[in-house]
Amino acid sequence: MRATEDDAALRAFTTRDGRAGVLLDFDGTLSPIVARPELAKIRDGARDAIARLVERLAIVAVISGRTPAELEELVAVPGVVLAGLYGLGEEAITLPAGVADQVTGIAATVPGTRVESKGASIAVHFRGADDPDDARGRLAPALEAVALDAGMALIAGKKVWELVPGGRPLKEGAVERIVTEARLDAVLYAGDDVADQRAFEALDRLAADGLTTLKVAVHGPETPPQLAGSADIVVDGPAGLVALLRRI
Repeated sequence: MRATEDDAALRAFTTRDGRAGVLLDFDGTLSPIVARPELAKIRDGARDAIARLVERLAIVAVISGRTPAELEELVAVPGVVLAGLYGLGEEAITLPAGVADQVTGIAATVPGTRVESKGASIAVHFRGADDPDDARGRLAPALEAVALDAGMALIAGKKVWELVPGGRPLKEGAVERIVTEARLDAVLYAGDDVADQRAFEALDRLAADGLTTLKVAVHGPETPPQLAGSADIVVDGPAGLVALLRRI
């Protein structure tokens, strides 16, 4: 997207009337992608940029697949709303019986994988496999079968498969709920992965209802092309996002 187009899209958001909110993914958006989730750190300057927006906007929220406790430690900005576990809610806290053992057994067949249980969901990270692309294909059929039997859904991420509660809205539901509860007239969402496409689709529905929306794709080596293709603005990694937030 040309800089002039970026400026026009941002100007439409910043000059809107009414209540505005900024909703952000975390991994790959506020934090660079790292080898293991526990190594992630928020980008330099991000906290200051977010804290400034908390003072100026109706709401600033982080919507992530991480647990609420992880987000609280990683974001650490007072006043930011934290929607962990894709916004599923605290009521979804346990996996169906047997799922964890089945997923752990499947992951053990592919060296270099790691299982992360989050309460409501369970993820298999395969970034550490010798051939992550091969690992993705080998894991998928067995994990899909477990998900189907358990009434769950299998979703893709960056070098990860994750089983989440089936039939429940994820980031798109969190976006729509936050917009409604905060009575927003304008909303920006920034993300970098497959799950963020659902949030973009929620913004499209909101725009059809008359809200001012701004879809920001945070580009990196593993960002899905379709996400960038459907964005209003594409920024270069978390550093680019911080620079954009400072312009709001």
